[in-house]
Amino acid sequence: MQDQANESPPLPEINIVELSDLKKILAKGWRDFRKAPMFGIIFGLVFVIAGMVIFLQLMVWGEGWGIFTIIVGFPLLAPFLAVGLYEVSREIERGETPTWQHVLSRIFRERGREIPWMAFVSVFFFGMWTYLAHLIFALFFGLKPMTNIMSDNSVLFSIDGLLFLVVGTIVGAILATVLFSITVVAMPLMLHRDIDFISAMITSVSFVIENRGVMLVWGLMVAGLTIIAMLPFFLGLLVVLPMLGHATWHLYRIAVD
Repeated sequence: MQDQANESPPLPEINIVELSDLKKILAKGWRDFRKAPMFGIIFGLVFVIAGMVIFLQLMVWGEGWGIFTIIVGFPLLAPFLAVGLYEVSREIERGETPTWQHVLSRIFRERGREIPWMAFVSVFFFGMWTYLAHLIFALFFGLKPMTNIMSDNSVLFSIDGLLFLVVGTIVGAILATVLFSITVVAMPLMLHRDIDFISAMITSVSFVIENRGVMLVWGLMVAGLTIIAMLPFFLGLLVVLPMLGHATWHLYRIAVD
């Protein structure tokens, strides 16, 4: 009896999703954003302000090339910062009207549960990406005279510059894929159920593996929309980020029994 009591609860069962489901969850994400726009705009504003501050600081430091780090790195942190959006979608799903008091209190209560561990994982990946981005830059430009590659096209579009972009993109894509796989279902799962973050990550990875084709398309859609939203000085994130956050909640709802 003691051995049975010490056994971990079984992992949630995962479902198979279709490409047509992606259109449905995007529509539901847009619907939730329209029903409670201020939540999405405020949460998105955090990303917009952070992006602007980091970009301007990089320009002051003469490291304009670091914008590539931001472009790839921002999607790494999005799943954690979208927790508030998951709660808004959950309340709408239950037919309730989201309130700031309820949403913020829910986020505050999560500090003593498992989501902070996932926050650590996300920040770790972002820190690793920042370090690797500087390392890759040093490998291709470290021995060259100091040049701002953002203002000198002859450097950016040289052989070394193009290789820097290719290698950096590949490394960033690998890190983003790993983090995407362990968080895409895990974050809303931990908000919705009492489950440890290791089990949540295993469930998320299992879901991605079982639906790797559809999830590849979804990951590319998320990355593409996020990058496009960042181009007008990050302002597009005010709409794209909350829509994707709400959509991720609905993806979880069809992904896990």
